[in-house]
Amino acid sequence: MRFASLNEWLQWQETLHPEEIELGLERVANVWQAMQSSAHSPGFNCPVVSVAGTNGKGSSIAMLEAIYLAAGYRVGTYTSPHLYSYNERIRLNGEYATDDVIVDAFQVIDDARKQDDHETSLTYFEFGTLAALHIFASAQLDVALLEVGLGGRLDAVNIIDADVALITSIDLDHQAWLGNTREDIAREKAGILRANKNCVISDPKTPRLIEKQATAMNCKCYMVGRDYSYQPEQGHWRWQAGDKIRAALPQPALNGQQQLQNAAGLLMVVETLQSNLPVTQQAIRDGLISASLPGRFEIWPGNITTILDVAHNPAAAIALAESLKSYAGSRRVLCVFSILADKDVANVIKPLVPLVSHWSLAPVSTGRGMPIGQIKQELSTQLHAQKVNIMQPVQVESHATIQQAFAAANVHAKAGDIILVYGSFYIVAEVGAEHV
Repeated sequence: MRFASLNEWLQWQETLHPEEIELGLERVANVWQAMQSSAHSPGFNCPVVSVAGTNGKGSSIAMLEAIYLAAGYRVGTYTSPHLYSYNERIRLNGEYATDDVIVDAFQVIDDARKQDDHETSLTYFEFGTLAALHIFASAQLDVALLEVGLGGRLDAVNIIDADVALITSIDLDHQAWLGNTREDIAREKAGILRANKNCVISDPKTPRLIEKQATAMNCKCYMVGRDYSYQPEQGHWRWQAGDKIRAALPQPALNGQQQLQNAAGLLMVVETLQSNLPVTQQAIRDGLISASLPGRFEIWPGNITTILDVAHNPAAAIALAESLKSYAGSRRVLCVFSILADKDVANVIKPLVPLVSHWSLAPVSTGRGMPIGQIKQELSTQLHAQKVNIMQPVQVESHATIQQAFAAANVHAKAGDIILVYGSFYIVAEVGAEHV
């Protein structure tokens, strides 16, 4: 075995490939085929749901996983990135895969990538994807849930044919890899569709390009507002697809006003698989109220409330602002913020500017972080543009670390205030790690 510990494997993987991200399926597909040829990974004999989208993927998978577990099925779930522990990425029946199981999978992958005196180079993400697929293929699952990491067409997850492709939302993010328009990004997401299979679209604003692609592939496409719908009602909500009605559904346990849209989409996924994986109304209720996902409008109640949210693109920031406005009311909001250098910082900050009275800025602990000076300049521009300083005094502070910024926010906060931590998975992970 190349390494004995998970940390050693991960540190090595970070240096193995010259690029952190290299989209394309040829290398990873060749290694997967070699793994199957060696009989280490027998392949999938259960339904597969692949989930792509700019936002909402993690929440949708968390609720779908909870529903199928409540129905008594054996479920494999692959998501990325992780917040606190790499093991979060690979779950079997709701439990994180152990270090030993992941290490064994890495060794199988390492052996398979050596062919004819040549070693196929894999990225950190590709290693993790193949590990999840190997673990799931050996686990006799009833259903596998796979989150697409970046885009769709060329993402490593796409070497597996999905029985149902769920597309949650399309918006601008990762433009350097996916394109500069929603149509460009939609084209990449549509790459997870398979001929004669099913597709569910849960965002009514999704470009029609995906529907056209589905039609060309004879892929049955279920669109929200056309093929299925949902309606909030007092204390609960209602879902309908044709003659199928699910009434008096509980509000999802996951916080955020967008969660009903996510839940409606995944119920359509459940419906398309109902003949193979029957799910009762009770299992759906139990799953909706038991699903959990850290870092998505995650609330820590107390004398001073803390809210953690990984929102890092404009659409996610708008959704966060709407949820915060509804939740906070007239309470004062203080914000701990940082972001990666390749993100649209102006439009990630913009929706929150009218709601925040105190900003604590700090760099994320990665070389990919945006310099604090640049964040501060963008924030100053937004404060001036929205005339927030005229309406109310807004304080902006810079700190050396995220932990110092969070500590300072707690010093400034008073009873009843809210501290919002957002802008990146990294910043949420740094703050949340103290409470895991």
